[in-house]
Amino acid sequence: LGVERRFVPESCPRAVRPGDFVRYHYLGAFPDGTRFDSSYDRGSTFNVFVGKGQLIAGMDKALVGMCVNERRFVKIPPKLAYGSEGVPGVIPPNAVLHFDVLLIDLWNSEDEVQVQTYFKPEKCPRTVQVSDFVRYHYNGTFLDGTLFDSSHNRMRTYDTYVGIGWLIPGMDQGLLGMCVGEKRIITIPPFLAYGEDGDGKEIPGQASLVFDVVLLDLHNPKDGVVIENQVVPESCERRSQTGDFVRYHYNGTLLDGTLFDSSYSRNHTYDTYVGKGYVIAGMDEGLLGVCTGEKRRIIIPPHLGYGEEGRGKIPGSAVLIFDIHVVDFHNPSDSVGITVKYRPSNCTVLSKKGDYLKYHYNASLLDGTLLDSTHSLGKTYNIVLGSGQVVVGMDMGLQDMCVGERRTVVIPPHLGYGEDGVEGEVPGSAVLVFDIELLELVSGLPEGYMFVWNGEVSPNLFEEIDQNHDGEVLLEEFSEYIQAQVESGKGKLAPGFDFEKIVKNMFTNQDRDGNGKVTAEEFKLKDQEAREEHDEL
Repeated sequence: LGVERRFVPESCPRAVRPGDFVRYHYLGAFPDGTRFDSSYDRGSTFNVFVGKGQLIAGMDKALVGMCVNERRFVKIPPKLAYGSEGVPGVIPPNAVLHFDVLLIDLWNSEDEVQVQTYFKPEKCPRTVQVSDFVRYHYNGTFLDGTLFDSSHNRMRTYDTYVGIGWLIPGMDQGLLGMCVGEKRIITIPPFLAYGEDGDGKEIPGQASLVFDVVLLDLHNPKDGVVIENQVVPESCERRSQTGDFVRYHYNGTLLDGTLFDSSYSRNHTYDTYVGKGYVIAGMDEGLLGVCTGEKRRIIIPPHLGYGEEGRGKIPGSAVLIFDIHVVDFHNPSDSVGITVKYRPSNCTVLSKKGDYLKYHYNASLLDGTLLDSTHSLGKTYNIVLGSGQVVVGMDMGLQDMCVGERRTVVIPPHLGYGEDGVEGEVPGSAVLVFDIELLELVSGLPEGYMFVWNGEVSPNLFEEIDQNHDGEVLLEEFSEYIQAQVESGKGKLAPGFDFEKIVKNMFTNQDRDGNGKVTAEEFKLKDQEAREEHDEL
């Protein structure tokens, strides 16, 4: 017997031993080069057990020690081939046979699934167990390296349950114990794969299969939402409940770390009600019990996420990881929150509607982000309380303050700037926090009055205003008279308003026919109007 090793692969993890099953291609020829047989012509390997008398004796010996992908040139004398009888019509008696052999596959009936892990993440919180659902990519090859299938080429993971018969038995075994992100090579003998018949398409019978697998995702249908607290503020006066409205930032990734969405990239929080079905079920659950400023990781299985179909960049049956940062939250039933930080001992005069106030403030969001400050501007903010010059929540928060008092006012968005906010300044649906110090208070007039007398009213008031005694008062005369009364201390205008606007408003109220002149018949004081209306009623 003559054996010439014409090609030997660099790697030979296993060589043929008696009792092994092999698949090989061959060319059979006589010494003169005349071909008598070829597996290539039949388009199928020759499949047989070695050392069990299923081959001619010379081939049984020549195959021993071969590696997959090894090529041997074998010369077999007649006594180790078909002897003096030959094979009628094919091989003459006493013929020397030459075989050019290429070993394609090799296995033994005692083989088991072989697993070789060549990458494993440092963190492996969970491994594949029976009944888990996995998503993985793979390249499927034969032992000789020929590719027969690849999920990468289809650009879609293979998604399946493990250990319940949805896969060939060898893959069911080979996936057990894997971590997300792990890469392993799974070698499966044919009796744990597609057996004698193959799959009828790409995989021939009795073929060993090699799968290069990377696990991307893993969950179990019994999984619930997993919450990992990362940063919880020391002070947490309130936690979110069903019905609250939450503003938060997030990064959304798959289990393998692939980013599919981020509110940071849009530079805008995600704003939603909690527990009302506005978001996926897992997020509805994961957002309950959070504090403002809290950072947490929410891991959501697909049946509480986007299910088997997925959405957009999210594949079907994907586990989702959301790293969230809660910016603020409120409830639509919330009112203004007031916390007095300091109140002077001589606090007798309290602010009320109509008072003119001067105060300093620092305005921020609930997470501490500074929005505005009068201190940085070097001047106070001045308003008439209750006149609509500030948001409703601030009008409420400034009530009943005394000069020198400091308080923190928390204003929910429905009493602040609402869903729209102020472009470039205040985000929509934002809770606002104002740290306020009242510096000056000028008492206002009774509601409905823009001007009051400090003493007795002259019985000849119209005549005093009508300086040229023509029986008509023009706006200029009216304005000069009111200004003189204020400057002399006899009268008082409502503080905080523009003088010309107040006077024009008062004059218009008196000019009942709208001709730009007030006559004695038109002219009435407010209490006179009230008495007349009362008498009429």
